[in-house]
Amino acid sequence: MNNFLTRTIYGFIFAVVMIGAILLNVKLLAALLLIITFIGTKEMIFLFKKTKYTQGDKFLFHLVGLFFYCLLAAAALGWIELKTLLILLPLLSFPFLHALFSKKHSFSEVATVHWSSVFYVAIPSGLMLFLYQAEVVGPMAGSALLLTVIGFVWINDIFAYLVGMQLGRTKLFERISPKKSREGSLGGLIFTLGAAYVLSVFAEWITTRDALMIALIVVVTGSLGDLVESMLKRQAHVKDSGKILPGHGGVLDRFDATFFAVPFVFVYLVMTQ
Repeated sequence: MNNFLTRTIYGFIFAVVMIGAILLNVKLLAALLLIITFIGTKEMIFLFKKTKYTQGDKFLFHLVGLFFYCLLAAAALGWIELKTLLILLPLLSFPFLHALFSKKHSFSEVATVHWSSVFYVAIPSGLMLFLYQAEVVGPMAGSALLLTVIGFVWINDIFAYLVGMQLGRTKLFERISPKKSREGSLGGLIFTLGAAYVLSVFAEWITTRDALMIALIVVVTGSLGDLVESMLKRQAHVKDSGKILPGHGGVLDRFDATFFAVPFVFVYLVMTQ
């Protein structure tokens, strides 16, 4: 009961902060996502703790991740031209240089953290801000779109858990996450698609097709993101990626599904606008 109360209180605080930033000001959201990117990178380093990284290595991991995020955020906010993002392509080769000049770590040891932090944390964080840009993702752009994506993630998580608790019999992916069931996943899918249909009925800014497609993308890719983070935690032999949210764990524990889903939603929106 105490754990449930703790999760409820801090879950409510987290939701208020996140939703408030999305609704109030995109620059405020950008600042919040900068903090999330920093903490998420720190947690990613922790998940690969079997390798004893130096303070210099950790600094470089954070530097690259934050640079990716800041450049994406600057483009999303209109501070720089979109073509400036081409700078990020050569930067993907940085792990090779890091390994070349490292006296303690192999290429695989440094590239794993660099690319995991960039692709799993920094890029998805930056792409969230692009969901405000109509010229990039189309007329649905705005705070309502980002809230919809995050809302679908939360609905899927909640109802997958509730249905799984009541009806779960068949393991979904026992090797990685023994508690997840196929019945729970199906329940999450059904309720999220239902929420998407209801949204499209009452919201003029989104069509039924787009609402259902975004919901489907979020459920499938978000669930995979959850499993990916479970895999990383299992390999690190830890229960949570961090302790920043009592009862919930770390940033990666809260954003695993969102981080994984956002790039797929972004591509769908760009391809269909």
